[in-house]
Amino acid sequence: RCSVDNRVTRVAWLNRSSILYAGNDKWCLDPRVVLLANTKTQYSIQIQDVDVYDEGPYTCSVQTDNHPKTSRVHLIVQVSPKITEISSDISINEGGNVSLTCIATGRPDPTITWRHISPKAVGFVSEDEYLEITGITREQSGEYECSASNDVAAPVVQRVKVTVNYPPYISDAKSTGVPVGQKGILQCEASAVPSAEFQWFKDDKRLAEGQKGLKVENEAFFSRLTFFNVSEQDYGNYTCVASNQLGNTNASMILYGEPYGEPFRASAAATVPGLCPGAVHDGNSGAWRRAGAPWLLPLALALPLLKF
Repeated sequence: RCSVDNRVTRVAWLNRSSILYAGNDKWCLDPRVVLLANTKTQYSIQIQDVDVYDEGPYTCSVQTDNHPKTSRVHLIVQVSPKITEISSDISINEGGNVSLTCIATGRPDPTITWRHISPKAVGFVSEDEYLEITGITREQSGEYECSASNDVAAPVVQRVKVTVNYPPYISDAKSTGVPVGQKGILQCEASAVPSAEFQWFKDDKRLAEGQKGLKVENEAFFSRLTFFNVSEQDYGNYTCVASNQLGNTNASMILYGEPYGEPFRASAAATVPGLCPGAVHDGNSGAWRRAGAPWLLPLALALPLLKF
């Protein structure tokens, strides 16, 4: 807008060195620029659908009987933030290094922040275009959100999924007591990325799906070995092996009989020291750890003797 009075004889609007309007005559070819008012008190133009290229100085030039006068205004164009480049989803082995990038434009320049979308995450993990994670752990897997904000409009956000691969870890494998003729179940739970593949062995013989009287059910995080009608021949030591391309681990457990009550079983187990069922062997580190009650294997070995 340009305020004028009755002493003004000629008026014009200029953008840099170009004449936009002179009086009622349009000099520019841009259809977005229109004359809004040319009265005794106001000479105003309107720029529709403003673009960043419209930013800059605009001059209102007026001619009076005495001398010309000019009034200048600077147009500042604000632009909502926009993310123009962001890293793709990534899969990496545990212990590796991750670099994520998020580039955004806007006027004024947007502020960029990264945060980990996790219940355990607190605050931002980076306040920069770049996010660097050194020696990544499985707990650091998940989605990372990039946010670009400059207060012109609501922040824009995009997410990157980071998958951390790690070898299997058996979290639960328990021995089980089942009377002859009853249904028995041994279950092995393992955490791994990619998901573990499971195999079952009795002693050193692999158990196959569809074997008579047995059923093997494999899911993403566990495997279940079901005996529909337990016999004496079913009792013994079983090993669950969980593996993926990064490594393997195994756990031993006992399927044993229950001909006697709990108090007698406990005392019988105490007479055969030194045996430890339910041990879990980690094929990745070569270490052994416990998985199950330590008195179960002595029980399985002692019970046949007790019958006599």
